[in-house]
Amino acid sequence: MTDALTTWAGSHTFRGGPLVHPTSVTEVAELVAGAQHVRAIGSRHSFHDLADSPGTLVALDRLEVPTVVDPDARTVTVGAGVRYGELARDLHAAGWALHTMASLPHIAVAGTVATATHGSGDASPNLSAVVRGLEVVGAGGEVRVLGPDDPELAASVVGLGALGVVTRVTFAIQPTYDVAQEVWLDLPWDVALGRFDAIMGSAYSVSLFTDWTGDAVGQVWRKHRVDAGTLGDDAVLAGARPAEGPVHPVPGQDPAACTQQGGVPGPWHERLPHFRLEFTPSAGAELQSEWLVPRAHAVAAIEALRGLSDQVSPLLMISEIRSIAGDDLWLSTAHGGDRVGLHFTWQPRRAEVEAVLPVIEAALAPFDARPHWGKLFAGPGAGRTWQDLYPRWDDARALIERCDPAGVFANDYLRRVGLH
Repeated sequence: MTDALTTWAGSHTFRGGPLVHPTSVTEVAELVAGAQHVRAIGSRHSFHDLADSPGTLVALDRLEVPTVVDPDARTVTVGAGVRYGELARDLHAAGWALHTMASLPHIAVAGTVATATHGSGDASPNLSAVVRGLEVVGAGGEVRVLGPDDPELAASVVGLGALGVVTRVTFAIQPTYDVAQEVWLDLPWDVALGRFDAIMGSAYSVSLFTDWTGDAVGQVWRKHRVDAGTLGDDAVLAGARPAEGPVHPVPGQDPAACTQQGGVPGPWHERLPHFRLEFTPSAGAELQSEWLVPRAHAVAAIEALRGLSDQVSPLLMISEIRSIAGDDLWLSTAHGGDRVGLHFTWQPRRAEVEAVLPVIEAALAPFDARPHWGKLFAGPGAGRTWQDLYPRWDDARALIERCDPAGVFANDYLRRVGLH
């Protein structure tokens, strides 16, 4: 590449090239068939070398694939490079919706589902879990279509780019709905932990924001589905107070970038993300990590992290605690049961952040914590193996080896985690 290509937050400069922008699935197939090594690069919202390649980088942002809604099947098929915020606007205009959104609407659909990215909500699985089909260009340039009944779909959705270049994704959809978002401040930690399940279940989507210091959780964001008929139980937030105006989860940042608060109902796609599509998301120049623990271990894992506040907080912008329903996708961080995500938005102090990652993983290892594939992590955790954390790990690795024996889609990231 003649110009340095970085992740959205400047956290990593991608290795590989040339960078190509095919406009059709046929062009993608020809590129893959003629390349020794290739990786797809999405909206560049990872924080590391997940999309690096020893050869060609394929960007899918110019792929000309129509968005097709099937009202009878209740699905939408969309090009892999489309951003969720754009898909959501089109769906809402047609009377349809997704079940959830990630905190950033800026991310592209293929990279999002390939890394098991998620929103928050006790009843809401991650965005990968509602994939009903994939179109994938394989290692020889062949185009494969995996439908809802294909036995390889559950293995391929959260694929980390190891099985090919995804060009189309089909999602389950539902009729559109409205959401009202409210923010509460200074929830005492003893209430947050003592009533954890009740608090996380008190709205359609709930997020707790903390810097791990003090006696209170800084912010509680609750997003209520208006069609549920209730705005939830405020009594579970005893000791907290409603925010008097808009707030940003990162202290000192302008709340104009955030979706509307104050309990004002609005379309699902304008409330479920934390940030507006037309603004720079989060803080911009930052790093991120996240670990997902089984719901049963959530309170103990949170208490373990509170014990690391003196090491974590000086490097932190903010942390978010959120819940995700389980799924059956082989490499999903929510495979096999409900999870709670423990997310860290770090200051851009990479060496110091990387030094503290193993400390966090050691503290979370007793709780079977799985790191988010698209964010910074050191490994599976002290004394743990990937096979310990993922029951279908060896099956996934065998499928990758069968589909890509020559390592066309292999890179340092996949080798580092043992998937090539």
